Amino acid sequence: MKFADVIIIGAGAAGLMCAITAAKRGKKVVLLDHANKVGKKILMSGGGRCNFTNYDIQAENYLSQNPHFCKSALSRYTQWDFIALVEKHGILYHEKTLGQLFCDNKSKDILTMLLAECQDHQVSINTHCKIEKISQSDKGFELLTNQGRYQSKSLVIATGGLSIPKMGATGFGYQVAEQFGHTLVPKQAALVPFTLIESLKQELTQLSGTSLKAEVSCNGRSFVDDLLLTHRGLSGPVILQISSYWQQGSKITINLLPDLSSRDMMAEFEMHSSKHLQSILSGYFSKKLSLRLCQMWFQALMNKPVAEISQEDKIKIIQNLKHWSFKPNGTEGYRTAEVTKGGVNTDEVSSKTMQSLKAEGLFFIGEVIDVTGHLGGYNFQWAWSSGHAAGLYV
Repeated sequence: MKFADVIIIGAGAAGLMCAITAAKRGKKVVLLDHANKVGKKILMSGGGRCNFTNYDIQAENYLSQNPHFCKSALSRYTQWDFIALVEKHGILYHEKTLGQLFCDNKSKDILTMLLAECQDHQVSINTHCKIEKISQSDKGFELLTNQGRYQSKSLVIATGGLSIPKMGATGFGYQVAEQFGHTLVPKQAALVPFTLIESLKQELTQLSGTSLKAEVSCNGRSFVDDLLLTHRGLSGPVILQISSYWQQGSKITINLLPDLSSRDMMAEFEMHSSKHLQSILSGYFSKKLSLRLCQMWFQALMNKPVAEISQEDKIKIIQNLKHWSFKPNGTEGYRTAEVTKGGVNTDEVSSKTMQSLKAEGLFFIGEVIDVTGHLGGYNFQWAWSSGHAAGLYV
């Protein structure tokens, strides 16, 4: 039997932060992970540069059945605390857009920093460790693994969600939660590209690789950012953002000209009345996209001078461009989703300590809980903040 004060299952962002925080308090910490390497999601994040936090962290940037749950942890370990840690280790970083902070070099810098902190505080990290059984007694928790038996007073579940299974994601954390009497908020892939019905996909297939700024709305939420047309459907930051608010069967509405009002568009028609419609649209979109939009929606009008187009048809053209509404076929699912929405019900977890209200000594942190951040460093900040919160009380 191997003994520890704290056992953490999952050596990702949240697990590593929890381990560091607990070990700084003098706790003997053992970190277990079934994968062959730790922090795989850190390494692949942000296109290999790790969008590790955001300058503007607000509770409004998170989805949860309890929108207040995240506030306590986020306020006690802030983005500024993590930035200070990054600077302490001499990691160079930059702001990309909308407050998003990325490493100048590689994501590996962040993982190396966390592992150095673990080493400095004698955290034991064991990979290739499969948990076969967890039980609780008066002495705490006992784990049966392929590497022997472990016992600890506190057990932290930092196993993440179901997103990107090729990186080792499993539903193990949810199984543990249910074993100890927790309920789960329904789970779904989030921050994920949309797929399209076959007819619409065929209409857009020639535009694969085309990117443009757009406003996308769904279920009362709207975001403005880049949209990317792919051979499978729709992607890009604005699509990933809105996907967290989408449910199967919901419509999305795309404004292809978010910086231009309907009145401005009508004025453009009046000003260039001798031009053909496609020529005017080419001033806003690529030639390939403006041609495709005309073929899809305005075939009979595309080669007419705008002066010959009726006022009613001009209104329809503007309506199509600014309110393109349809139902996505679905999403690409957990295979490409950046996070899992839903998870362990926050009503059954202390927002201060991250401790289970069902089983003393059991803690849940990071993505496994029903807290999902927007795109842009918010999910990493939740990992740092929730991991730190639990680390203070394990």
